[in-house]
Amino acid sequence: MADARAFAGWGRIRVSDVLDLLGAGVEVEEILRDDPELEREDIYAALIWAARYVDHTRQSA
Repeated sequence: MADARAFAGWGRIRVSDVLDLLGAGVEVEEILRDDPELEREDIYAALIWAARYVDHTRQSA
């Protein structure tokens, strides 16, 4: 999945937005309150996507 916005049903918030919020210390409950379309599983999915993305082996030139 090359585009972090490609999560089904995610039209207004990107994975990077979720990660930025969490990194800034915003609690999951607050994120969910602020965007009622999100579900707790969406937050976990963003974390899983990010973990897999950074764990991806890259070839150097």
